[in-house]
Amino acid sequence: MPYQHSIGGTNYRFADLKSLLAKASPARSGDQLAGIAAQNDAERIAAQMALAEVPLAAFLEDLVIPYESDEVTRLIIDGHDGEAFRIVDHLTVGDFRNWLLSDAADTVALTALAPGLTPEMVAAVAKIMRIQDLILVGRKCRVVTRFRNTIGLAGCLSTRLQPNHPTDDPKGIAASVLEGLTYGCGDAVIGVNPATDNLAAVITLIEMLDVIIAEYQIPTQSCVLSHITSTIEAINRGAPVDLVFQSIAGTQAANASFGVNLRLLAEGLDAAHSLKRGSLVDGIGDRVCDNVMYFETGQGSALSANAHHGVDQQTCEARAYAVARKFKPLLVNTVVGFIGPEYLFDGKQIIRAGLEDHFCGKLLGLPMGCDVCYTNHAEADQNDMDILLTLLSVAGVTYVMGIPGSDDIMLNYQTTSFHDALYVRKVLGLQPAPEFAKWLIDMGLWEAAAPVSLASTLPPLFQHLLTRLN
Repeated sequence: MPYQHSIGGTNYRFADLKSLLAKASPARSGDQLAGIAAQNDAERIAAQMALAEVPLAAFLEDLVIPYESDEVTRLIIDGHDGEAFRIVDHLTVGDFRNWLLSDAADTVALTALAPGLTPEMVAAVAKIMRIQDLILVGRKCRVVTRFRNTIGLAGCLSTRLQPNHPTDDPKGIAASVLEGLTYGCGDAVIGVNPATDNLAAVITLIEMLDVIIAEYQIPTQSCVLSHITSTIEAINRGAPVDLVFQSIAGTQAANASFGVNLRLLAEGLDAAHSLKRGSLVDGIGDRVCDNVMYFETGQGSALSANAHHGVDQQTCEARAYAVARKFKPLLVNTVVGFIGPEYLFDGKQIIRAGLEDHFCGKLLGLPMGCDVCYTNHAEADQNDMDILLTLLSVAGVTYVMGIPGSDDIMLNYQTTSFHDALYVRKVLGLQPAPEFAKWLIDMGLWEAAAPVSLASTLPPLFQHLLTRLN
């Protein structure tokens, strides 16, 4: 059905909900590249005004990608929880924004609502929200996951320790792990992007990280971010895999460009569950191992694969979160500025996108992190990343990245460093996951009397590891 709104005597018409969502998006280079963005600010404002008047229930009927041709759409519609949706099913997008900002939308209410929301609903409301709105609502959402520690608790900020190496040299990776741990990084995951997807090399890294975690009894989990097919085969060969990783997107065709579909993701989930490697236990003494998947996303991935179907990149990104939600992941993060300026041109667009992604992911019930990053040919710098890191941390982001010196020498992009995480924890009074924080103190890495303060000397166990590396 068409939508319209008048501004200054000009009547703007939008053919369908897909077009309306695209025109209402805050300006970004990816939508301009796709030829679906608003032509000017007046058209964008008109689209946002028209979008605010759309009933939330319309998103269950006016589908941006047809049900028959896309398995992600089928997942969204078939998995929609009508009972959870009931609390807001009478609202328009604008009314929904007002409700989200009200005291009625507290953590309990938002948690109960999450299964009743579709990605298009949360993408729509994000488009008419200011940055402070995205922060306020994101902060009210609380998503907790568990494997060897507890991630996402109030007052906590976790980190992925990302010890990448351009040749997958185990000693180089282990040295970065050691440095990151001394800064209190690594409670979300110690996660390596392998330089190649060679199965033998992948298994070598999985086994090395397992030895480090086991020998020093670190309450964290490891992940080698190979393609899911490689990880499944590694499991079949007896590798000690903690988390199964995969990059995902918001359309069936975009996921196909990554070499995955929902069936393959389910196979990876089953393989990880079969290992039962989670060490936390529930109230009746059973191991906790529901959260065994790790997903990465990013605005622009569907467009870069020519698989966006005319849907704007922020809405496509939110649809990826429906895929993630299906598999109850331990971790999800948007690699927000990684794809490049063709999709997010400058620091302003990257900052906005990062906060949108966190807001949408949390509202849909995901343990949402963010790789606060940019490529060297984008109109952005580390000051922009400081702003986004701080804003996301105020918004309650689940975790961020930690890389030596902010410079990933394997993937060749700029992100957040070990000391960046230390900065934001100190400024905002945040802690790592509680089990990990206790371990840091027990190991002598942090001062017990002043949490988030580095110990003055390297503890004996880590001197031992350093000796082994040499």
